Amino acid sequence: MRKNPRGSVLICGILLIIIPKTVVGLTCGGKCGSVLEDCSCRPACVSLKNCCEDYKQSCLQLAPHSSCMLGGRALRVLGLVLHPGSQLHCRFKGEIERDGFIDAEGHAYCVSPLLYETGWITVDISTDGKHFDRSAEFLSVHPSKADRAFEVTLVNSTQWQHYGTPNVGGQLKMTWNSSLIRADRINVELWGYREVDRGAAAGANGSSSLRAELSYLYSVGRNLPNSGGFSFIPEPKDDYRPWELGNIRIISSAESDGARDVEALWSAGHVLAWHLEQSFRDDSSAWARRKCLQWEVLEEKAPDFLSELVDCPCTLAQARADTGRFHTDYSCNIETGSVCSYHPGSAHCVRAIQASPVHGSGQQCCYDGMGALMVTGDSFGGGTPDRAHDWGSPPYREPPRVPGYSHWLYDVLSFCYCCLWSDLCQIYLKHRPSSECRKYQPPKAGVVLGDPHFITFDGLKYTFNGRGEYHLVSSPHRELSVQARTEQVKLHNGTLVKATQLCSVAMKEKTSDSVEVRLADGRLQVLRNQQVLPFTEQRWMDLHGVFVFVPCPENVTVSFSSGTAVEVRLLEGTMAVTVLLPAEFSNRTQGLLGVMNSDQADDLMTPLGEVVPADSTPGEIFTFGAGWNISNKSSLFTYDSEYLLDSYTSWSHDTTFVPNFSPPERPDGPLVSDMSVLCSGEGADFCKYDTLVAGSLSMGNATLRAYRSHQALEKALQPVVSCGWLTTPKNGKKDGTRYLEGDALSFSCDEGYTRHGSAERTCLDDGTWTGQQPQCVRDDVVALALGAVGSLSALFTVGVMVRLHNRKRSRVTKRNPDQTETQEQTC
Repeated sequence: MRKNPRGSVLICGILLIIIPKTVVGLTCGGKCGSVLEDCSCRPACVSLKNCCEDYKQSCLQLAPHSSCMLGGRALRVLGLVLHPGSQLHCRFKGEIERDGFIDAEGHAYCVSPLLYETGWITVDISTDGKHFDRSAEFLSVHPSKADRAFEVTLVNSTQWQHYGTPNVGGQLKMTWNSSLIRADRINVELWGYREVDRGAAAGANGSSSLRAELSYLYSVGRNLPNSGGFSFIPEPKDDYRPWELGNIRIISSAESDGARDVEALWSAGHVLAWHLEQSFRDDSSAWARRKCLQWEVLEEKAPDFLSELVDCPCTLAQARADTGRFHTDYSCNIETGSVCSYHPGSAHCVRAIQASPVHGSGQQCCYDGMGALMVTGDSFGGGTPDRAHDWGSPPYREPPRVPGYSHWLYDVLSFCYCCLWSDLCQIYLKHRPSSECRKYQPPKAGVVLGDPHFITFDGLKYTFNGRGEYHLVSSPHRELSVQARTEQVKLHNGTLVKATQLCSVAMKEKTSDSVEVRLADGRLQVLRNQQVLPFTEQRWMDLHGVFVFVPCPENVTVSFSSGTAVEVRLLEGTMAVTVLLPAEFSNRTQGLLGVMNSDQADDLMTPLGEVVPADSTPGEIFTFGAGWNISNKSSLFTYDSEYLLDSYTSWSHDTTFVPNFSPPERPDGPLVSDMSVLCSGEGADFCKYDTLVAGSLSMGNATLRAYRSHQALEKALQPVVSCGWLTTPKNGKKDGTRYLEGDALSFSCDEGYTRHGSAERTCLDDGTWTGQQPQCVRDDVVALALGAVGSLSALFTVGVMVRLHNRKRSRVTKRNPDQTETQEQTC
């Protein structure tokens, strides 16, 4: 039969028309979060109605969206319904492949695996075991920040941690939420953590030679009823001597012993005192002393990590204000009334957010009730640095950067050996001394608030109320960009006024994730790489190169690796944004918040390097501000609605919008009397301006509150001079533990000792102490020294007299040699 070429072409053409886009490459499989040539695989595509055809089938969500990094939590794959007998495979991070399961209703679940890292983890999903063409993400969370409802509670944790020491024994008890284990019978297991040396070859490429290992050891109880509680009397385990740190895990009895990555509940990591060998129970103090001394030998051979740690802030106010570099230590938090068990006398402690660059170490700083920095040289309550940062550090999975566990292994176990179970705490503190603050430099803060008004890093105040998207801070030095979007003010009755306010801020540093914080339905909404982040389960998120902390719906703090922080606050529906920059950004910033160099004269510098005088007219300053509009290419913002596309992508500064530069004062206006009462003191001008231009006391009040908050921040971040810690003289006393400018210390000696040196020393404004360091010398040593001095003085006197006599005789000899000779003969 003869073929018809024209007919074949026609059929092919028809096929090309009817074949869905997924066939010709426009599929979201493996491309979620991307924008393809003609369609999108980003979540924004739903509202923009430009999704690829298979977006909803390929890009899925999990509920819950977070899990402890130890794993064991069933994550439901939303939007995926399968036959109960179907296949389901889950691949985590492209490397850990596990079977999922399907319940009786057809809901699909992936069980989170054991990981040694925190942050967002990709999950690829397959229903045939070959093609992993669906994907989702979940947040792997530090064990101490995981949902407590999913934790096995160790009742009386002090008993668990000190079991086997004098007067600590008896039954140990644990509880759990039985409904979270889908089984009638359960096993209770002990898992141990250690870091195993893989040999020199493993670390030759710059990676760690150690490997993290969390392993099943043995079952404490098997085939127990899932009652939500279990008690037992532990037996010492000489066969498991290397394992001194670990967790309790509860799983269904239907699972095999030590089965990995199955539904489970975990306890918090803890020191396994209750499981240690018999010699510990026989004499825990001697056992611990031996361990402490062995640790000291290892510590002296280990690399120095203290020199690369950032100095502590000098005051509690500085520590709480420097949100780019320090964060509350939850074990000693003044806001929650923590008793600071391991830092007696402290009222609040903070930890450095970033681990040190080489060794992944952490800084801890503790403060007393008066806000003074405490040091271990004066008190056990001082902060102690950590060889391994408690929160870990990228790339996380390699020791000593494993979140939580590396810290427990290198810093907590040794504390137990030396300080809790024996009397050798001075050895621990010798290797973990508190930081001083002599080199600490507080960050500089710039703020945008109200209509909007700007206060630069150098303190220059001005108003720029353009409508568009602008550079707040740009620093090529760290590839830092902080951008602001403004919109026209709309009153509650829907009326638009000739004023603008902040509605979004977007930021990024080097290769970090891009973070945006924006107003949405009267609340703050956080986006990561143009996707909304849920904070219903967590307040703290580890992202790539950046951390986000949301203590409440009205506050968001974003902290970057450089120590930069961007704080976003919502006050009465109005956004205020504060940017904090460390000193290394001096003379390395540009944008609407000025050049950070302690000189206001050049803060209004244009992108071309021209300086606009600070006393310029409002119109001239408006032109200056408009010059800092961003380009579409440099924009970090998300355009996920038709309104945003229409309003901002065609232009980044609305040249048609002219604000009301000078709102008229209306002495007879209804707001004036109330405004006069409200707007007083510092910030009154901004408050009055916003009240009048927006016709709203609420906006004026929000501006005033934001201004005063900035004032308080500036006060907290004022530099202070530290002269450094002074030691207490041996056999003496030191009165005072503050070492800042103007502080004075007095010294005295114990009975039987005499002071040599200054009785009082005062810290001067140049960072030096007056006087000399005192020493205490025993009285009998002083007497002996004085006696020796007296004897030497007598000998010296005799020697001088003899010398003078000899000189006299020499002169006489020269004048009368015969007489001299006769006298000598006579003598």
